[in-house]
Amino acid sequence: MTTIGVTKFKEQCLSLLDHLDDEGLTITKHGKPIAKITRFNQHDGDLIGSLKHKAQIQGDIYSTGIQWDVNAQS
Repeated sequence: MTTIGVTKFKEQCLSLLDHLDDEGLTITKHGKPIAKITRFNQHDGDLIGSLKHKAQIQGDIYSTGIQWDVNAQS
């Protein structure tokens, strides 16, 4: 994996993204890793919305099912 300082990344950002390899790029600040950039796998995008109309919601998704009284003394 390639490592690059944040200042150099800032200067060459677009070019670095255009030539990003499969291992990705680690960005460092003062020698410590702060971010990792990897390629977006196009197959992951196919998962978005793939379960639409295949799952059913049962019950109230906004409730824990626990009854409580706000005015009760503890």
